[in-house]
Amino acid sequence: MEESTIWPRSAAVFGASGAIGHALCEGLAARGCPLVHTGSRSGAGLAGAQFRPFAFDLTNENTIAAAAEAMRAEPPEWVILATGVLTLADGTGPERTYKRLDGQAMTDVFALNTIGPALIAKHMLALMPRDRRFVFAALSARVGSISDNRLGGWHSYRASKAALNMLLKNFALEMARTHPQGVVAGLHPGTVDSGLSQPFQSNLPEGQLTAPTVAADKLLGVLARLGPQDSGKVFDFRGDQIPA
Repeated sequence: MEESTIWPRSAAVFGASGAIGHALCEGLAARGCPLVHTGSRSGAGLAGAQFRPFAFDLTNENTIAAAAEAMRAEPPEWVILATGVLTLADGTGPERTYKRLDGQAMTDVFALNTIGPALIAKHMLALMPRDRRFVFAALSARVGSISDNRLGGWHSYRASKAALNMLLKNFALEMARTHPQGVVAGLHPGTVDSGLSQPFQSNLPEGQLTAPTVAADKLLGVLARLGPQDSGKVFDFRGDQIPA
């Protein structure tokens, strides 16, 4: 499917303060999207008349519900979740061995990578139009693929992204019954120069690190090409499907 020439008339980006989220907001605006809801924990907005800031907390469903309610009058046609955590705020990073597993750390990772996005879906999918195309996309990761896992390790991160991918599949199947033109998908942005990847950049091969603006441009191109037949799947920044 070739890239659509019709970009959304409105969009919402959850995680607009992050490197990729910020670039996605600017990319949507540059493509002529007249209204971009920009969500962050602080509620701080991007500069520009096209941006409408809102505050939300992945660990507080009430804030997500309030954000969705504020968009009810003008529901976004595209919803992008540019959220996720690899290293927790206290410095706890991905476990390289089962011996380092910690119940509270796992709970925190799942709260941000799986449960929070699921709650956004709960409130935002209810706003999606039944009579035309919509997109609901969440940043996932290649390491969330079970069949592609050849190294192990990173237990909580891998498991939380695998669980997210399953939820996206579930949402796609459920929405297809009433919203046949809708698209629900996961996105793997590659290794982006951001706070999430910063602790792990020193060992990357030359050329593997991608600038946020480049990653966002590629991801938006992928979303423009997806159709209902692609709903429930996960795609990388090239548009290639990632196996489950």
